[in-house]
Formats: sequence, structure tokens, C-alpha cells
Amino acid sequence: MPEDRAEEAATSRSTAPREDTGTSPAPEAGTGADTGTSPASEPGAGAEPEPEAGTGAAAKAAATGRPRRRQARGEARIAQLLEAAAGVFCASGYNGASTNAIAREAGVSPGTLYQFFPNKEAIAIELGERLMHRWQETYGAAFVADHLELPLTEMLDTVLDPLIAFNCENPAFAVLTHGSDIPGVISHEHDALHATMLTRTERLLGTYLPELPAELVTRTAEMAFVIFKGGLDLIMEREGADREAYTRELKTAMYRYLEPLARNTPGRAAAAAANTP
Repeated sequence: MPEDRAEEAATSRSTAPREDTGTSPAPEAGTGADTGTSPASEPGAGAEPEPEAGTGAAAKAAATGRPRRRQARGEARIAQLLEAAAGVFCASGYNGASTNAIAREAGVSPGTLYQFFPNKEAIAIELGERLMHRWQETYGAAFVADHLELPLTEMLDTVLDPLIAFNCENPAFAVLTHGSDIPGVISHEHDALHATMLTRTERLLGTYLPELPAELVTRTAEMAFVIFKGGLDLIMEREGADREAYTRELKTAMYRYLEPLARNTPGRAAAAAANTP
């Protein structure tokens, strides 16, 4: 592990020869003020980092001659650093966070952090990409055709519950996708994700209310999307019973907005009547 290499660096000052482990020492902590980016003489320069998670792991392990288990240890360290970064970003915001604070939260030295990430922006981008990928999986599983066969109240539960749960469990997602100071690549990816979600919402409503004119479906999708986002902001500001109460309020608002459209659409009204005990 990087800490082990730091200890090796301390003993390497001895003149007695020792076996070469094939790894370079971790850079020493405290090399200059932390500004959220790596110092001018980057810690870890010349030290080969662990292979990155999910990027040709076997090939990288073979190319470096390192055993497979070292990559698994690197992945665990990256996950540890990203979890710590999520907590720091939530507590301090992106602009107020620093690599020193993230290293402290993770319980490692700044030098260990620099073995995996050159600066704060790289940490934010990696964390943001992982969270956006999980968000895509979450809403992809929620926006499926089978849910359209459910009564409106059940459909809202099935679609909204996982979306709300994801955001409440990952508050760093909101921190990294809002604000003018976040890295541009995250902002661009979030904009694309926002557009995709709006399209999926419009497609879902168009299928659910097939007899509505296309322009009304578009307006309804946009309004429903804004209602959800506004309600989600209120939900995430609360905890416990208050959070549950605001979740119910959001579902009530969505139901009262969509139910008249469903009731006045002949095909959907007939389906609702068939599902009524």
C-alpha cells in the first residue's frame, strides 16, 4: 500500500542493500499549502500509481508486472478516497473542499491521495462520473413500460421512490451537478443527462396518455419534471418523519397534476376503471 512505500522510503536512506520491491515511495505529506491542486513538484512524481479501476485492469496488471491483488487494493483505496471526498464536498461545497481535507477524512496522508488523483478536480470528475452512471441506472430501471400498466398512485410510487432514494443516499450528486464552480466536464455531462431524462419523461407520459396532443405531452413532461425537482429539493433538506411527509406531498402534487389528464383521456380512463376494485 502507499503507506508501506512511505515507510520503505524512510529506511532506504540506510547504506545497507535491500531487495527492490518494484514500487516507489509515497510522497511525503505537507509539501506546500494545499489549494485543491497538486503542488508544483507533484507528490508521487515518478511513482507509478495503482492501475485505475475499470480501465483494462488485467492488461495494466500484466504490463506493470504487478500481481492482480495490487489492483484490487488500488480499487479499494480509490473507493475510500471517493467516499471521503463525497463527505467533504457535502460539508464544504466543491469550492470550499481541499485535497488535504479529503485525505484527512479518508484517514490517509496527502501523499497517498496524490498517488491516485493529481488534484481536487480529478477527484470530483471521477466521483461525478460514477454517481451519474448510477443515476442513469436508477432512472433507467424506473422509467420502464411495465410501470405504465399500474394505477397512477402505484406508478408514482414505483417511479419516484428509487429516484428520491438515490438522491437522499448520495447528497454529493446534487453538490457536483449544481453550481458555477464545478468542473466543466461534470456540468456538460449533467446537462446531457438532464436532457435525456426530460426526453424519457416525455416518452413515458406520451405512452401513458397516448391520446394527448404532442405539444401538450411536451408541456406536461416539462412541468412534471420541474415539480419533481422542486419537491426533491425540499425533501433533501429534511430528515426522518419530515422527509417522509414531504415525499408524500410531492406524490400528492404529482397525482393531482396528472390525474385530471388521465381521467379526461378515454383510453386511460377505461384502463383506470378496469383497475378499480
